[in-house]
Amino acid sequence: MTEQQETLLVPLDQYLKVGIHIGTKFKTKYMENFIYKVRSDGLSILNVQEIDKRLKVIGNFLSQYSPEDILVICRRENGWKAVKAFGKLTGIRVFAGRYPPGILTNSSLEDFMETKLIMVTDPWPDKNAILDSVKAGIPVIALCDTNNTSNNIDLVLPCNNKGKKALGLIFWVLTRDYLKNRGLLQGEFNAPFEDFSDE
Repeated sequence: MTEQQETLLVPLDQYLKVGIHIGTKFKTKYMENFIYKVRSDGLSILNVQEIDKRLKVIGNFLSQYSPEDILVICRRENGWKAVKAFGKLTGIRVFAGRYPPGILTNSSLEDFMETKLIMVTDPWPDKNAILDSVKAGIPVIALCDTNNTSNNIDLVLPCNNKGKKALGLIFWVLTRDYLKNRGLLQGEFNAPFEDFSDE
C-alpha cells in the first residue's frame, strides 16, 4: 500500500466503488482543474486525491461550527437519504426537498432561521439557497460535479453529486469526521453505510 493511499479518509477502492470520481460529459471552466482525464465515452473523471483532500478540509471546516449553525440543502431526491442520516447523527439541520425561499433573509417569515454556514449538494437545483446565502453574507460549501459553476461558492467539493452511493459515502465520511473532530465520538464510528445509501 502506498503512503498516499494510507492517508486517504477511506480506502481508494471504496471511493472508486461508489463512483465518487465519475463526472458528466459536460465540463465547466472552473471544474477543469479537478479533472484527471476524460474517458473514451466522453465522461470526465475527477481526481480522487483532490476529492479526498477537499473532504478533509470540509470536515475540519464544518467541525468549527455548532450543529445549529449549519444548514444542509439537497433538492435532488438522490441525496435525501444521505443528508437525512447526516442530520440525524450530527444534529445539523437539513432540507431534503424544496428549499423554502427567503427563510435565511426574511425575518418576518414564520420559518425564518439564522445560520452561519450552508452546504448544498448541487449548486444548480439548490441555487435559490445560494442566492439567499449571498444576500445574508453566509459562506457556502457546495458539492460540484464537472458540469457545475462555482459562482458565489466559498468552498467546492469536486465529486459525483448525482450518484446515490457517492453522496452516501461523502455524507458518511463527513458525519464521522464531524463527530470525531468535535469530540463526540466514543470509539469507532460504526454507523452502517446502508443508513446513508442503498446498496
